[in-house]
Amino acid sequence: MTVEQCDQTFPPPAVWLLERPANGIGPFRPATLTWLTALALLALVTGCTGVPAPGEQQARQAAAALAGAYRPPGQKPKLTPPSPKSGLAELLRFAMLNQPAVEAAYFDWLASVERITVSRSLPDPRLTFETDITRIVQTIMPGLMMDFPVLAKLSARGQASSAESQSKYFAFELAVLKAANGLKRAYYQLQFLEEKIRVERKALELAADLEEIARRQNEVGKVTAQDVLRAQIEEDRVRNEIANLDDSRKPLLAAFKAALGLGKTDPDPSPPLHFEMSPADIDVDKILATAFSRNPRIGAMEADVRRAEALIRAARRERWPDVSVGLEADALAAPTMYRPGFSLTLPIWRDKIAAQIADAQATKGAAEARLSAEEIRLAAELAEKSFMVRQAGRNLTLARDVVGPKTRESLEVARSSYLASKTEFFNLIDTWRTVLNVEIEALEAQTERELALADLSLLVAGLPPRDAPVLPTTSPTKPDLPKKPKAPKVTHGTKR
Repeated sequence: MTVEQCDQTFPPPAVWLLERPANGIGPFRPATLTWLTALALLALVTGCTGVPAPGEQQARQAAAALAGAYRPPGQKPKLTPPSPKSGLAELLRFAMLNQPAVEAAYFDWLASVERITVSRSLPDPRLTFETDITRIVQTIMPGLMMDFPVLAKLSARGQASSAESQSKYFAFELAVLKAANGLKRAYYQLQFLEEKIRVERKALELAADLEEIARRQNEVGKVTAQDVLRAQIEEDRVRNEIANLDDSRKPLLAAFKAALGLGKTDPDPSPPLHFEMSPADIDVDKILATAFSRNPRIGAMEADVRRAEALIRAARRERWPDVSVGLEADALAAPTMYRPGFSLTLPIWRDKIAAQIADAQATKGAAEARLSAEEIRLAAELAEKSFMVRQAGRNLTLARDVVGPKTRESLEVARSSYLASKTEFFNLIDTWRTVLNVEIEALEAQTERELALADLSLLVAGLPPRDAPVLPTTSPTKPDLPKKPKAPKVTHGTKR
C-alpha cells in the first residue's frame, strides 16, 4: 500500500474529527468535551469530603490535643540535657519525650487515625473515554464513572479502623509508661549502687579501725598477730568489693543513658547527686483499685475486640452488591447524546463470603480470649506486686529501724569486750560483718520496694507520672472506652 492509499483509507486525526460522515452524525462539538473535562478537573482540584466514621472526629481531636503536649511544633522539641542536679520528675519528663520507642508508638497511632478516613471513604471517580471507529470516527464519548459500595460496608470498615486507632493509642500510652518505668529502674539501681559503695567505704574505715585495735592489743601482748592478719584480710575483701562496685557503675550508667533515650553520639550522663525516694505512706490499695480502669494493655485488648466485631459486620455486608454509576456524552452528535451507565456487582462466591465471616469471628474469639487471659494475668500480677511492696516495706523497717540499731549497739559491746580481753577477735569481726550485712539488706529492701512500686503504679495500674504526654482520663478527646469488667478479687497472701 502506498502512502496515498494509506492516507485515503485512514484519514488523519483532524479529518476524523472535522469530517461530517454520511450517516448524518454532526461534527466534533468541543463544548461537550470541554464541560465534561472541566467537571473532572474541578473534582480533582477542589476535591470532596466524605462522611466521618463513628469515632473519627474524637480520634482527630485526641491527636490534636496530644500533639500539644508531646510534639507542640509538630516536631521533636529541643530538650535540655539532664544534669547531675536534675530531679526525678525532670528525668522522667526527659525520658518520656526523648525515648525513640515512645516516638515510634506515637507515629503509629497518628497513622492509624488517618487510616480511619481511608477506610470509610468512597473509591475515587474514574474518567472514561469511548469511541466508535469505522473508516472515520463516529463517536467520541468522554464521561465519568463512580463506584458506590454499600454505605454500611464503609461504616463498618471505618468503625474497625477507629477501634484499631484506640488500640494504637493504648500502645503509645504503654510505651510512655514503659519509658518512665525503665528510667525509674535505672535510677534506683544507680541509687542502690551509690549507697552500697558508701556503706562499703564506711565498712572499710571500720575494718581499718578494728585492725588498729588488734595491732595495739598485739603490741601489749594481749593477742597474737593472727588478729591483725584477720583484720587485714577483711580490709582486703572490702577493698576488692568496692573496686567491683566502682566497675559495675559503667553498665548501670549505660542503662541509665539508654533509659533517657540518648544515643551513642550523645554525651554520657552523670549520675544524680541526690536521689529521691517514694513516700513511705503510699496507699497501695488505692493503686490496686485503679488497675483495671487504667491498665493500657486491658484497654488495647478491649479495642481489639471492638475491631473484630466491626470486621464481622463488614464481612456480613459483603453479601450486598456494590453499585457503579456513570455518564458519558457524545461530543460528535448533534444534539448531544448522553449515555448513562449502571453496573452492579454480583457477590456469588458464597464460600469466600463465608470464609471472611468465619475469619472475622475467629479473630474476635482470639481477641476475647487474649482479653480474658490478660485480666487473669493482671489479677495475679496485682497480687504479686502488692505483696512485693509490702514485703519490701516490712524488710526495710526491720533492717533499718529494728535490727540495725541493735547490731550497731552489739558492735560497740563487742569492741569494749575485746579491749577488755573478754571476747575473741573472731566475735568482733563476726559482729562487724553482721552490721555490714544488715545495712546492705536495708538498701536492698529499699530498692526492691521502689522497683515494685514502679512496676505496680506504671505497668500494672497504668498511672502515668506527672507531665506524662498522655490524654487525661477525664478529657473529652480520650478515645471512647467501654465499661470495664468488674475486677476480680485480689487476695494478698504471704510467702512461706
